[in-house]
This record gives sequence, structure tokens and C-alpha cells, in this order.
Amino acid sequence: MIGFFEHQYLAFKKNHLSNLIALAKVDGHLHSEEEKMLYKVGAKYGLKDRQIALLIRSDKKNILNIPESHDQKMNQLYDLVMMVYADNVVEDSEIEFCEDLMSKFGFKKSVVKWMIEVFEKGNPPTPEAWEDLKKVAAEKYVA
Repeated sequence: MIGFFEHQYLAFKKNHLSNLIALAKVDGHLHSEEEKMLYKVGAKYGLKDRQIALLIRSDKKNILNIPESHDQKMNQLYDLVMMVYADNVVEDSEIEFCEDLMSKFGFKKSVVKWMIEVFEKGNPPTPEAWEDLKKVAAEKYVA
């Protein structure tokens, strides 16, 4: 039996992945590289392949749950930017989706273009650099 907090955390992980799925599908189709990225992120969060597959195939509208902490919001942004680069094509629709989501998270839209530049061609920053970037984002990009 799953306890309340375990259920809440599972819902958080699924919602995080659902945001990435919505981004991957925003251009009208899911590329194989984007699908691989979804399974990689899902596995990182402890989701099983069948859970990930169900989320990908679902036509259910994604319910936005805004992460509570700055770190959780930034981790979502990190994964979103990695998803933008997954198919090696940065689409305007993907950037607009991320900007809309980040504004709902309480960030200035400009945080997305800044992160796109930081990740330059899908190469993420080192863990140490990421910690510094989260601090800069808190100072400059929180609305």
C-alpha cells in the first residue's frame, strides 16, 4: 500500500515527466531521441518503463502542478532544456512552451533563452556550475 506522501511524490514525478512529454509533442510529433530522453529522465526519477509508456501514450490533458521550491523549478527547467536539444532542433514552439511554463513557475520568460545559451547545443553544465546557475537564476530571473 502506498502512503500519502509516497503517492504525492509519485504524482510529482509523473507531473514532471508529463511536462516534458507535452514539450516533446508541442511540434506535432515525438522524435525517437525525445522518447529516449523521456525514458532516461523517467528512470532517473524511479519510474518504471510501463509507467513512462502510459504517460507518453496518454491523451489526458496535463495538469500543471507548480513545484514548490526553487531547486525543483530549476530541475524542471534543466530537463526541459535537455528535451529542447534532444532532437538537435530548437523549435520556436518549444521555446514558447518553456517560456509559458517558466512564467507560471514565477520566472521571467528570459530565463529560457539564457538557459538555452548556457546549455549550448545540449551540453549541460557540470553539477558545480549548475548550483551556481541556480543562484544566478534566483537573483536575476525570478519575477
